[in-house]
Amino acid sequence: MPIEHPVGTTVRGKVTSLTDFGAFVNVAEGIDGLIHISDMHWTKKVRHPSEVLKKGDEVEAVVLNIDVQGERLSLGLKQLASDPWADMESRYPPGSRVRGKVTNVTDFGVFVELDEGVEGMIHVSQLSRERVDSPADHYQPGQEVEAEVLQVDSKARRIALSVRSLLDSQDQEEMKRYMSQSSGSSRLTLGDLINRELVRGKSGKSKEGESEDEGE
Repeated sequence: MPIEHPVGTTVRGKVTSLTDFGAFVNVAEGIDGLIHISDMHWTKKVRHPSEVLKKGDEVEAVVLNIDVQGERLSLGLKQLASDPWADMESRYPPGSRVRGKVTNVTDFGVFVELDEGVEGMIHVSQLSRERVDSPADHYQPGQEVEAEVLQVDSKARRIALSVRSLLDSQDQEEMKRYMSQSSGSSRLTLGDLINRELVRGKSGKSKEGESEDEGE
């Protein structure tokens, strides 16, 4: 097979058949390509190729590998777009607050959807300040949850979240706000001191006048 479609180039073809593991695409006479199910979407969990493609569809895909002897190409749909996990660490830096919807509850934690196909996990030890024996007693699928990002592992495609850490951070912010207000109320400015002395001066003169009146 002549190398008319080198790795990295984009080809166009028609879906000829679907299997449990992928979709076959005819890109030229006698040349087929396979889009494996794992190369159909970056974040969405595709259970069957029919969720994305159907027979007869005209599709564009990126050449991932070439089997010269078998005259077959390995193709990818998701490679047409950039990997959203490439900048996930900058989108969700540790310490940032996120809000999402619970998608699954297990014995070891709660999974929360932060964006389309992007989930974070709150380990059972991070669900509360108190001991949680059964996450299902506190969380249900569809429930809105706010948490703090602990760690992002782009290679493993995992985001660790914490409700307990969020509560601790909120308490610290409240304490800082309280201390700031307290110190601000006890701190005297130059204007405050001048006004205080003026009040004292007027008060002193008033008392002196009263003493003179009594003496007369």
